Amino acid sequence: MKSKLWNDIKNMADVELSAKLSELQDKLFKLKFRHSTAPVKNPLEIREIKRNIARIKTLIAQKKESK
Repeated sequence: MKSKLWNDIKNMADVELSAKLSELQDKLFKLKFRHSTAPVKNPLEIREIKRNIARIKTLIAQKKESK
């Protein structure tokens, strides 16, 4: 993940993080479904989305822990 994108995510509010997480999970579901029926142009995109989901979940957990 580019550091600029990481800084943007890091500075998001909890509501924005939840919305971004939901968006990425939906995108991952659709991409995996499409990939099961026919090959996707860039299969590494699935990996990147999974990692971004994990990063956001980690950030949400850290914010909850610090409160």
